Amino acid sequence: MSKQLGTLSELAFALVISALSYTSLFYINNWLTSELVFSLGVNWIYLPAGLRLFLTLIFGLPGAVGITLASFLISYYGDFPHDLMLCIGIGLASGFAPYLAKVFVIHNVRLSPDLSDLNFQKLVICILIYALLSAGLHQWWFSTMALNNAGGINHVSVMFIGDVLGSLLLISLIKYSLDVLKKARKIVR
Repeated sequence: MSKQLGTLSELAFALVISALSYTSLFYINNWLTSELVFSLGVNWIYLPAGLRLFLTLIFGLPGAVGITLASFLISYYGDFPHDLMLCIGIGLASGFAPYLAKVFVIHNVRLSPDLSDLNFQKLVICILIYALLSAGLHQWWFSTMALNNAGGINHVSVMFIGDVLGSLLLISLIKYSLDVLKKARKIVR
């Protein structure tokens, strides 16, 4: 019984960390890139895309659920129309596009589930698949829900570019930060 509670607490931790970190980076990205907005829900550089992928690679399904909940709330209480179905769909596309990319890459690119063999090439493949799924699912949902200025090759292309650039920038920043921490530890020793 205590092992199940440990597992439940780990799942809850992953969900909460995913939701809070995604929400925080979403608002930081809005502040940093406010001049790069193409249209509602579409940005030329979208740093939270990298976090979506990172969280689902690390936490799996609980990460996807945390992102889904956060994205739903951000959409519902943000700039999108207060349409429950629209915002549920946005949340699902946000949380499960990176999760589907992870599943696809694990099964088709031979990435181990624990990510021990993740290299740059596999990461780029994962980013490209994720960005394509995210842009496609979001724009399909926006069109399905008849959101103004939604869909079309321009919106899909810009969202794809924004997700790729945001993912590459964020993952590069994480890698650089880890390298700096590693060097700092060596100096302290």
